[in-house]
Amino acid sequence: MNKTLVAGMLLAIPSAMMGQTAVDAYSISQNDLRGSARFMSMGGAFTALGGDISTLNQNPGGIGVYRSSDISVTLDIDMMSSKATAGSFSNTMNKTYVNCNNFGYVGTVNLGSNSVMPFFNWGASYSRVASFDRRYKGSLGSLGTSYTNLVADFTTANGTTQQEMLPSDTYNPYQQSWAPWSSILMYCGYGINPTAPGANSYNGLYNYGTSSASGLFDVEEKGHVDEYSINFGGNIQDVVFWGIGFGITDIEFKSSSYYQENIDGANVPMVDQSGEYISQSGPDNTADFGLSNYKHIWGNGFNFKAGVIIKPINEFRLGIAVHTPTYYSLSYEGIANMGFSYNSPLYNQDDVKEFGNGSTVTDEGYYDSFDWKCRTPWRLMVGAAGVIGGRAIISADYEYRGTQSMRVQDQYGNEWPDVTEDIKTYYKATNIMRLGAEYRLTPGLSIRAGYVYESSPVTTAAMDGYVANGSNVDATYIYTSGPDDTETQPSFTLDKSAQYITCGIGYRYKNFYADAAYVHRHRESKYQAFTNYNTNSNGEFITAPSATISDNNNSIVLTVGLRF
Repeated sequence: MNKTLVAGMLLAIPSAMMGQTAVDAYSISQNDLRGSARFMSMGGAFTALGGDISTLNQNPGGIGVYRSSDISVTLDIDMMSSKATAGSFSNTMNKTYVNCNNFGYVGTVNLGSNSVMPFFNWGASYSRVASFDRRYKGSLGSLGTSYTNLVADFTTANGTTQQEMLPSDTYNPYQQSWAPWSSILMYCGYGINPTAPGANSYNGLYNYGTSSASGLFDVEEKGHVDEYSINFGGNIQDVVFWGIGFGITDIEFKSSSYYQENIDGANVPMVDQSGEYISQSGPDNTADFGLSNYKHIWGNGFNFKAGVIIKPINEFRLGIAVHTPTYYSLSYEGIANMGFSYNSPLYNQDDVKEFGNGSTVTDEGYYDSFDWKCRTPWRLMVGAAGVIGGRAIISADYEYRGTQSMRVQDQYGNEWPDVTEDIKTYYKATNIMRLGAEYRLTPGLSIRAGYVYESSPVTTAAMDGYVANGSNVDATYIYTSGPDDTETQPSFTLDKSAQYITCGIGYRYKNFYADAAYVHRHRESKYQAFTNYNTNSNGEFITAPSATISDNNNSIVLTVGLRF
């Protein structure tokens, strides 16, 4: 068996795929703990505090706390580590990035101490509110099924004919048929083959009961969400601090994924001297294939924020903030490539066609991108903070993020109901707790610490991959192909809970300040090479290959600023 099969490189120019899914919507709706060093060192628990550039992206009411102008810039050094574990196999990938992730300005207008609103403030900031950078790969060990069997199963169920998937000089099945692109790609790469001459039912490469297989994967994700915020606010008699904000976002997400299977005792393609094309099993047959997928999503959006902080006494504050969804207008493009190698003793017979090494690619003659819209979740934050002895601050926040409220639409604003149902099936509300503390050692020197817990946004049915139905097991299908079945990337990840542990130090000298923070984030995700499914023939539950991805990211954050 060829254990070193390398898939062909992705083509430089991607072709259009209308593959917007619930998984895509979640991928671009994520937020990180990001901001100034003081903000991050206290776990972002600033809903009731304010007085920091980062509040322009969290609770706009925090701008009302300012009594002087402020300008600051923040530098992040991110050290990312992702470990993939499947059975006894594990592999760790490390990357380091340096970015200027936050800078901003707050201006104050003194309206006079006798005024009901003594200060009116405004501010503008740039923040990288999310980073998608991640790389993970690993071995899946022994497999009990094959992705080709899933494709063969739904291609048979759809009643897709061989003629629909067979390209010619005058016929492009990717553009001139309703056949799923995964079916076309696998048919052209001989990953699915007819069960009998001329049949429209298909076998995958894996023969249950006699085949053995191994697999590996390699995924790299890149991208970011940048937000440009403009906020206005003030205070009412130094008791109620209010603010409103408008955010313009810029997003880019790129994903390159590779999935490989090596199968012994495989079903392989066979064409005899009569020209009949069938699937042929055999104990000495081998089948190897590698599937590469590239995806690129980019665009921009806008959102609104509003918030207040109430200070009934100097030692205590309450805060509340509401964020509307970000309304995105997006473009999408992608391409897939399949490299394959098949071998059988039957290929050595006279007048039998041999299937050796080869490759096939999705439609490469259609380079236009596809436009769509996405609405991210609503966010609600409440917080409380106390000042102890004039030297210590303790703060706590709760955030509700309605992940299940995401929506996907076409470019004209028409909602895709099937994707909406998928979102409700896969995702649930995310609950976030943030704790922060600061202690002033001297008038100019402070130490800080924080903790954040973020619950999993994934439902039990999606994470387990099935729902028990009496004596039956019903698979939870995770669809990675959009409304027009033009997506060919079968893999996905499902995030579990995340935790942050933070600490830092701050220094003040006259109008100048400098802060440093250390941030550790741990998150585990479940990687699946493709969805679990029930077979069409007898409803048998098939478990897809999976792995655990552990992200342990460490950041050093530095902020310098001037108040005047």
